[in-house]
Amino acid sequence: MNILNVGTYSPQQCGIASFSKDLRDNLMRLGERISIATVFDPHCIYHYPNEVTFLIRQTHKKDYVSTANAVNRINGIDLVIVQHEYGIYGGADGCYLLDFTSLLEKPFVLVTHTVLPTPTAGQRKVLSNLCRQAAAVVCMTKTSAVLASQVYEAASEKVYIIQHGVPTFQKRNRDLLKREYGFEDKDLITTFGLIGPGKGIEIGIRALKELVARHENLMYLIVGRTHPQLVKNEGERYREMLMDLVIDLGLQDNVTFINRFLEPEELGNYLYMTDIYLSPYPQADQAISGTLAYALGCGRAIVSTPYPYAQEMVAQGQRGLVAADAAPNSLAELLNRILSQPDLKLILEKRAAKLGKKIKWPYIAQQYAALAESILNSKMAAI
Repeated sequence: MNILNVGTYSPQQCGIASFSKDLRDNLMRLGERISIATVFDPHCIYHYPNEVTFLIRQTHKKDYVSTANAVNRINGIDLVIVQHEYGIYGGADGCYLLDFTSLLEKPFVLVTHTVLPTPTAGQRKVLSNLCRQAAAVVCMTKTSAVLASQVYEAASEKVYIIQHGVPTFQKRNRDLLKREYGFEDKDLITTFGLIGPGKGIEIGIRALKELVARHENLMYLIVGRTHPQLVKNEGERYREMLMDLVIDLGLQDNVTFINRFLEPEELGNYLYMTDIYLSPYPQADQAISGTLAYALGCGRAIVSTPYPYAQEMVAQGQRGLVAADAAPNSLAELLNRILSQPDLKLILEKRAAKLGKKIKWPYIAQQYAALAESILNSKMAAI
């Protein structure tokens, strides 16, 4: 099959770009041919790889139209995969994407990364129209699939659940990694990803304050650079606030900021040396967390706030502990439980690893390939 993926793309540094790159690479390994249409901020300069054949300036409506017309003229594109996330497409609530899909004459699969339970009128209108036009709608959890049908009126027969993929990181020994990175004899709690106010890292720092008296070797690793769009709009204000909070709480010896966007190999190292992965999202409607999926893929014990993805992927399978709310004391209680019970940590790790094997990218890519093939076969049968 010849497939075009639409979304952000590496070397852009965001979750959708990483997802698109992983999906493309793993579909290629299955023998599919994948090209890329990338949406980008025209004020930024990116050096894209050869597979990027279409450039869509985020804020230029005409680029969405011209790209759709070009795709229609190319016989070598059989199907389009559209990555949908609020904020990466231009127009109100990303409505410029509709200018692309409404003109598209090729079937497309809509991959939903955020399915809000209580959208604004504009958010609901955009995603409802995309669901109606799509040949298939991919959701990453059962909760999101229900919302797609009930809130956004996606026809239930074209809603599919394919979980968020996880890279196949090279597994390494935790103690050896800690020694290599200078964290020998430390109990490591880790949060990773692009840094911004919606990540709730200040909640994690305040939770740590309640633990250091009981666990003197505790270290909280905050891994990742500030989201580029946030840096563009307001600089490093949020990170500086976090650093000031660390000083105010006297946690300078217990918090380390790794202010870089990590490539997969190094990210895998940080995850495999982690004792507990902390996911402190403050929003109750956080639909999907690629970072939490990565932690599951590496078989880490997890403590999380109670957003839907964590409830479904962690709590229901007892692969970690999910707090009753997003309060620091609630997270601290659960972190202390795992830190105080090595046998519990081992049980949680084994359960997380069991699921992690099923969400590695090679397995997830097979599901996308099968879905694409079924759509094209149905199209041929209808001719």
